[in-house]
Amino acid sequence: MTADTLADELSTAGLDPAEVLAHEPLAGGTYNTLHRLVLRDGRRLVLKLPPPADTPGLAYERALLVGETAFYRAAAGTAPVPEVVSWSEDHLLMTECAGTSWHEAPPSEGERAGLRRELGALVGRLHAVHGPGFGYPGGALPPSADWRGTFTTMLDAVLTDAERYAAPLPVPPDRIRELAAGAAPALDEVRAPALVHFDLWAGNVLLADGRVSALIDGERMFWGDPLADFASLCLLAPLDRDLLDGYASVGGTVDFTPAARVRMALYRAYLHVIMLAECGPRGYVGDELAWRVRAVTPHLRDALGELAA
Repeated sequence: MTADTLADELSTAGLDPAEVLAHEPLAGGTYNTLHRLVLRDGRRLVLKLPPPADTPGLAYERALLVGETAFYRAAAGTAPVPEVVSWSEDHLLMTECAGTSWHEAPPSEGERAGLRRELGALVGRLHAVHGPGFGYPGGALPPSADWRGTFTTMLDAVLTDAERYAAPLPVPPDRIRELAAGAAPALDEVRAPALVHFDLWAGNVLLADGRVSALIDGERMFWGDPLADFASLCLLAPLDRDLLDGYASVGGTVDFTPAARVRMALYRAYLHVIMLAECGPRGYVGDELAWRVRAVTPHLRDALGELAA
């Protein structure tokens, strides 16, 4: 980013460029671009910018910054998240949170259980926050009055993306649609739209001083079934007792009824299809593409197998 471009972006975000002592790009994002800013008054902020409008992407990825802003504002006071300084569809300026991602600096085995319980409790508090309606708040996909209609639209959209980008799915998209249609009645149990992060893998959980210091990158949030969050909380892994104990400690409940197991399989399938469908627009090739296919495909097959049972 050139100095002139940065100045323009900062002015749009309502920040005087003269107040910025230093700035640097941040790595790790796969869609939006991030820059760390150090201000004269000592504050450290993060400026998040979307890619150009003609950048290839998935249907649900339009107006992601609207969703991320909605997540941080809804979660404020409930869980440690960045504070929104200013935002629009074209930028998000927020405070930088202390800590290092769980993925970059994994805790020791002795620390892990306690941190998973703490994370579970934070997520339980998030799920007590309810929104105005189901779906993505940025308007990327048309919402429905009920969860079944909304989630069906979400899944169909990413399957259409998978077709468009020739994603390496293990079965044809229409077969996944067929299985999802048969399982859809289980979605009718969801009556209230809860705050769902849906990207709480280890890379988006910050740790500092032996505690969870922040939950970040809420751009893929939606209002929906709390159970969906466990798809990313246990990404490519089974649900763990420590996480569930922490969740229960604040009143969160996960009753593994037959319908709940079906819904969990639907959410895992949705997330795994996203992970394979985004290979096309992200331009993954070689080792990265091979890893995705190798790591994700067995879990997608397992989820589809549960739906077929």
